[in-house]
Amino acid sequence: MACKESQEEEKEVLLSIYDGDECFKQTENAYQYRMGPEGHYKSFLLEIRWGDNYPEELPDINLDAFFNNHLQSAVRSSVVERIKAEAEQWLGSAMTYTLFEWAKENVEDLMSEQTEKTAQVKEDRKNTSESVPASKTKERKEALTKAQKRKLANRTDYKGEMPRGWDWVDIVKHLSKTGYSKHQENTDKTS
Repeated sequence: MACKESQEEEKEVLLSIYDGDECFKQTENAYQYRMGPEGHYKSFLLEIRWGDNYPEELPDINLDAFFNNHLQSAVRSSVVERIKAEAEQWLGSAMTYTLFEWAKENVEDLMSEQTEKTAQVKEDRKNTSESVPASKTKERKEALTKAQKRKLANRTDYKGEMPRGWDWVDIVKHLSKTGYSKHQENTDKTS
């Protein structure tokens, strides 16, 4: 019964401390905190899940969230082990806040082995596997000014189509511009 009471107290404290913090998220008996800026290759989401006997026993500490897919497995296991080692010294007392703060202070040290290249390779794989078929992509129309739209509307009918014969060549006008060729003169004289 003492464990449940201390869990309720710690829950209230955590919610009051992290109220409005976009890095903090609380579910049933799990608390998550994002370390580092979102989208950065050295950022990670730390999840601490309480068991029935918490704080008398260690909470479940993991980095299994989808947010952490960019992390190397060696870095992931190293971070979990180091946070568990820190948690062991706080056994018997409320430690979730302490572990979050310890991880925030030591994020550079925890992620020292994480490389940017691995994160880019996984992102490239994701982009190639999720390519969208060409038929489903929408083409963007160019933006027209009001004057261009007005001019286009004046040249079209009510359906937005050009009138019949708009691209026909006026033969008389065409011949008047090109003139009469000498080749045609010679053929006219012979006939």
